[in-house]
Amino acid sequence: MRHKPTSKRLLAAACHALCAVLALSVMSGRVMAKDRTVVFAAASLQGVLAEIAPLYAGEVAVSVGGSGQIARQIAQGAPADVVILANAAWMDWLEEQGSVDPARSVDLLGNRLVLIGPAGAPDLADVSVDGLRARLNGGRIAMGQTQGVPAGIYGREWLEAAGLWAAMGPHLAETDSVRAALALVARGEAPLGIVYATDAAAETGVRVLYNVPDAMHGPIVYPAAALSEAGTTFVEFLQADAARAVFAAHGFALPAGAR
Repeated sequence: MRHKPTSKRLLAAACHALCAVLALSVMSGRVMAKDRTVVFAAASLQGVLAEIAPLYAGEVAVSVGGSGQIARQIAQGAPADVVILANAAWMDWLEEQGSVDPARSVDLLGNRLVLIGPAGAPDLADVSVDGLRARLNGGRIAMGQTQGVPAGIYGREWLEAAGLWAAMGPHLAETDSVRAALALVARGEAPLGIVYATDAAAETGVRVLYNVPDAMHGPIVYPAAALSEAGTTFVEFLQADAARAVFAAHGFALPAGAR
């Protein structure tokens, strides 16, 4: 069973967001092929699913994008067998739309939030308004959109809880996915970024400057839902030891209460 935290900010955004085209990734060929298990997944899962997919007995095609983009695609009838999002509120929204059966949804993974800089950036001893402004030096903090991208929502929650939002809000470079924010920092186009710990670990062009305390934002949970019988089998595989070992190697954790 999946726990159901909500986000009024995210749910409100869902009513106004425009549909975007998902970037297809990690598998060659068309994802429409009926002999494949088609997985729509949050962008932060791109690397780990690329390793897990070949371990599965059947063929898997993975399409990655922002969780909000994916949720809207699923609600419009995209032909997926599995959907994995980076925020439970988007899955709640899909359930409300009648696109997902709550009985076929599980809390799959957990993650952590970190503040990063380019690989050569010096340590950041002062995570305060003055310290962040000095490090930015006129630049911006790269992060997912704070109204719709899960990592951006968590990041805003941290900035608000830490009393940094009012000062740092005008200095953001908001992106359509956490991986886009990661890329801005890796290329040196943004001096700071807020991403998941697993993203930072997968990118040699960045380094972690600060581990955001878990208590300063909502629980980071990746819910997964089966949308077909083939999807049910694949979701069960993702909860088995072989897949869990790969998730752990990439820094993902089990969500609270999982066994």
